[in-house]
Amino acid sequence: MRIVDIIGKKRDGEGLSEAEIRYFTSQYTAGAIPDYQVSALLMAIYLRGMTREEIVALTVAMAESGDMLDLSDIVDYAVDKHSSGGIGDKTSLVVLPLAAAFGVPIAKMSGRGLGFTGGTLDKLEAIDGINVKLSEAEFRRIARDSGLVISGQSASLAPADGKLYALRDVTGTTASLPLIASSIMSKKLAAGANGIVLDVKTGNGAFMETVEDTRALATIMVQIGVDAGRDMVALIADMNQPLGVAVGNALEVAEAVKTLRGEGPALFESHCIEVATQMLRLAGRGERWAEADETRAAVMQTLRSGAAFDRFRQMVADQGGDVGQIDDLSRLPVARIKHRVNAERAGYIRQVHAGTVGRATLALGAGREKKGDAIDYAVGIEVHASVGDKVVNGETLMTIHANDEGKLQRALDVLAAAVDYSAEPVNPLPLFYGMIDGGEV
Repeated sequence: MRIVDIIGKKRDGEGLSEAEIRYFTSQYTAGAIPDYQVSALLMAIYLRGMTREEIVALTVAMAESGDMLDLSDIVDYAVDKHSSGGIGDKTSLVVLPLAAAFGVPIAKMSGRGLGFTGGTLDKLEAIDGINVKLSEAEFRRIARDSGLVISGQSASLAPADGKLYALRDVTGTTASLPLIASSIMSKKLAAGANGIVLDVKTGNGAFMETVEDTRALATIMVQIGVDAGRDMVALIADMNQPLGVAVGNALEVAEAVKTLRGEGPALFESHCIEVATQMLRLAGRGERWAEADETRAAVMQTLRSGAAFDRFRQMVADQGGDVGQIDDLSRLPVARIKHRVNAERAGYIRQVHAGTVGRATLALGAGREKKGDAIDYAVGIEVHASVGDKVVNGETLMTIHANDEGKLQRALDVLAAAVDYSAEPVNPLPLFYGMIDGGEV
């Protein structure tokens, strides 16, 4: 088997066999195929696409290129969720403790952020002392003893994806749906989940800006999971405005904790309740929590009870974090400067551009422009207005938390284009644009 023949087949629009896909994946991971040849293959895939069978074969090959985490000795059914990211998306910090509060063990491997704000691990590291670089033994012990653990992915988890992702980033092939879907799902399959809820964002603050493109990506990912033997659900979620109020690592941790106490923003709480509901429905496997409305009501009641907050607090303690910062949120990192952005006129909010808010947050230092950049955990933006809100002239729309005057000004320059007004009433944005059930694809 020769890589040049595989490139030629895909260049000419032919389908690749599972053996051919496994060959180039394993050989590239081992360093036996040079970047320039795999770059040519990626471009051929970008231009010619892949069939459902090819995408599944690529995903499984990437998942099996390294360690496959087996959680069967800890849980008989592992359920996980994946978010495609977004502005103010701290959903995992609420949803995972919520599921754990129902007795569903959660052993999640998560990632870091590259872009507007940190990923789940970066947000958690705003808490002093917390360890998100657990060994596999520590990861398993906490999962077994407490039923809730969040740690970083090991380098041995889907290493083929890591190499291909880096190459896609510099060869103009990032936007290929088959390559995006297989990249995401290879890590989910390798992480040992039996059931997976995908929280796929759409809008100007998401990777996919249209509902149609987002639904296409979500459908491919659901198909991959189903064909690989997993139970799958995908939610198409709005990201045309920030999710919740807080955007920035410590600010988002504080908002997540408030939500776990039943004191969070209503729209963000509703989003989390829906994701948790779908996780529980998968975990129930048609026996427990089968009815969505009943499950949703139970999730809401559990959130109000404080049980999910207790699970989050216990997880922080188990992973060495300072639970005093969870009990007293004022002890989390605090920025030196607070600056208000006020409404320039009376009217209705027509747009709070999520992508623009994200770029302003990045300008403050809350995210990374390239891997290895340091993150300022304290900085960020609180967005107090949502699309559809009625405001008066001079009302505070945002509060900027900054540690540097120059960065504050850069953020203000970016935010000048974030908000748009209407003289007429504006309908609020929907939380979700639909759901894709694995049983129907």
